[in-house]
Amino acid sequence: MESAIYLVSFAKAFFVSILLTGAFVWISRKLKSKKINRIWNIQGVSRLGGVAIILAFLFSILSASNLFISSRLWIIIVTALFILAVGLLDDFWKLSWKIQLLFQLIIAIFVFAYGLRIEYITNLWSNKLIFLNVNSIYYFLSFLLTAGWILIMINSMNWLDGIDGLSGGVTFIASIVMFFLILKPEVNQPSVGLISMALSGSVLGFLLFNFHPSKILAGTAGAFFMGFILAVLAIFAGTKIATTLLVMTIPVFDFVWVILERIRLKKSIFEGDTSHLHYKLSKLGFSPSKISLPLYGITILIGFIALNTRVIGKIITIFSVCAILLLTYFWIQQKLETGKK
Repeated sequence: MESAIYLVSFAKAFFVSILLTGAFVWISRKLKSKKINRIWNIQGVSRLGGVAIILAFLFSILSASNLFISSRLWIIIVTALFILAVGLLDDFWKLSWKIQLLFQLIIAIFVFAYGLRIEYITNLWSNKLIFLNVNSIYYFLSFLLTAGWILIMINSMNWLDGIDGLSGGVTFIASIVMFFLILKPEVNQPSVGLISMALSGSVLGFLLFNFHPSKILAGTAGAFFMGFILAVLAIFAGTKIATTLLVMTIPVFDFVWVILERIRLKKSIFEGDTSHLHYKLSKLGFSPSKISLPLYGITILIGFIALNTRVIGKIITIFSVCAILLLTYFWIQQKLETGKK
């Protein structure tokens, strides 16, 4: 495909996202003095940013004349609409973590059942592919990997959405990295490139209103959708899990760290708290911009490494970044404990 096709996909999503997000911001300001359910908080900041992202994304891909709507793409479209409905339910009425997890499992089962799944993994020692097809004893492993991957990505992005511009910025960078990965000769999936551009455009349009001080929030629909679409793009692109995981090292590491921390403190892993990296940095006095921008830079650097290394290199990088993050977490914790004395 010509590069102009990708630019058109990006531009359509970008401008529709700006129009919708701007409209929701305008409405929230009009309703600033009113208390209308939970979807508008008392400061008049709308939680409908995710609605703008999803609708702009869908408009871009459904109106793309060069994009064949395959059965796999229909799975993404249907799931995106389901996430939109679930997200609005949570934003209006605050669903319990059990209901949210049930909906996430339904998404994972639906996606797997209709053929969008991890079909093979790479043997790190021989570099050969191990196929996880229906005639294989590994079929159940395929389900566990697919469901686990989708749930981790959805929740890590949902938990990252605590600082203005953070989750959207990381998603935008990850989608651009995926775009360049997909166009590499060994992958070469132009149609998936269009989807990546639609995602990046819709998220960037939202980000213009979400940088600190944010005028609108992504809400549950936005956070769930961003995590889901990055997860399935990795599968769509020929099981490029290692690349996506590398780009998403920070949110995934934070996700795992918080779970382990809650287990250590004998707290429910599903109840929210302020143990996330961005909250800890905020407690140290960092502003939202001083938290988001460095994390953008690190994600861009990791993305560049992800595009220029093979599987072993990616795994070494993941462990290296995790080691650095671990030391950073311990340093932050020490500073916080010292500040309490």
